[in-house]
Amino acid sequence: MNVHSKPTSAAAELKANASLPFEQARAMPKSVYTSEEFLAQEIEHVFAKDWFCAGRASSLKQPGDYITLELAGQPIMVLRDADGGLRAQSNVCLHRMSTLLEGAGNTRSIVCPYHAWTYNLDGSLRGAPAMTLNEGFKKQGYCLPQVRCEEWLGWIMVSLNPDAKPATEGLSEVEDLVGQYGMENYTETFHETHVWDTNWKVLAENFMESYHLPVCHAGTIGGLSKLEEMDCPPGKEAFNYHFILKDDNLKIALAHPTNKRLEGNWRRTTTLLAIYPSLLITLTPGYFWYLSLHPKGTGQVSIIFGGGMSPEFVNDPEAQAHFGQLKELLDDVNVEDRGCTEKVYKGLCSGFASPGHLSHLERPNYDFAQYLSARIP
Repeated sequence: MNVHSKPTSAAAELKANASLPFEQARAMPKSVYTSEEFLAQEIEHVFAKDWFCAGRASSLKQPGDYITLELAGQPIMVLRDADGGLRAQSNVCLHRMSTLLEGAGNTRSIVCPYHAWTYNLDGSLRGAPAMTLNEGFKKQGYCLPQVRCEEWLGWIMVSLNPDAKPATEGLSEVEDLVGQYGMENYTETFHETHVWDTNWKVLAENFMESYHLPVCHAGTIGGLSKLEEMDCPPGKEAFNYHFILKDDNLKIALAHPTNKRLEGNWRRTTTLLAIYPSLLITLTPGYFWYLSLHPKGTGQVSIIFGGGMSPEFVNDPEAQAHFGQLKELLDDVNVEDRGCTEKVYKGLCSGFASPGHLSHLERPNYDFAQYLSARIP
């Protein structure tokens, strides 16, 4: 043994892991979850370059409606501007560099909480008090840096990368796959943020496979999903997916009687989509819910959590009862998922941890490892 040899990097370990054919695949090496160096590479090469989901466009209905988030270390805001368009821009004042807006809400203008420099919704500077004696100051020279923003099937997609190909282009295969659901017309009925004590990839992988449902979710949805009826095809370049056929025990997961778009088994098919890097969507004929994940260190993940109903259920006379039933179910599912994913992170930090072979029902996890390996140099 060469005592002077350099330890293998997490990126190198991942490449070796991803080089195996699926028939021999193992879970990703534990270093990709625990290495600070690997996390920095993810921020630089994944979250700063790919498209990130900030939520549903329907949550920003009126001019001045806004949300805030941090993407790859950059505070940004997304808002509905005065012309009714979606706009993303820096959330940092151009004076002494305080952050501007917090949380979510509605505003007629963007006022810095430090010195009251005031911006229009399009980012242009409207006014700055006590600046008349500075000969170099010209209000027209100030405008908040703009961030790329697109609406795709009702989702708000943002990117810090000026060279990223349009989200609508990169995700066109998703539309081919699930266009019949009409996902763009689903209405969001709740939107929350959470922080869990696990690595973001542990939670992403947990969503990508339904192999864990009968055990982890024994108290909620586990009995509704049969392993033998799960279909996990090979993933695509920008996403992976799998299908579950649901029985009639959960009516809101099936097509509403007035739904004329879906036919045959599609009326009871749940599609689980993992849009890289971290938009995770459960799409049923009756409802949807989603997670949008961002790392908060190696051992924590920031979560945007939302969901809602298809148009037929939104317009149903029993709509409020359906909303309540759905939210109660999803909250219970989240409690189970949090317990499982935090146990996984605790376990993979152990010196005894070693990645095992993957089931055929974990094909999406294998595809996710391929995606990450291709992004991290």
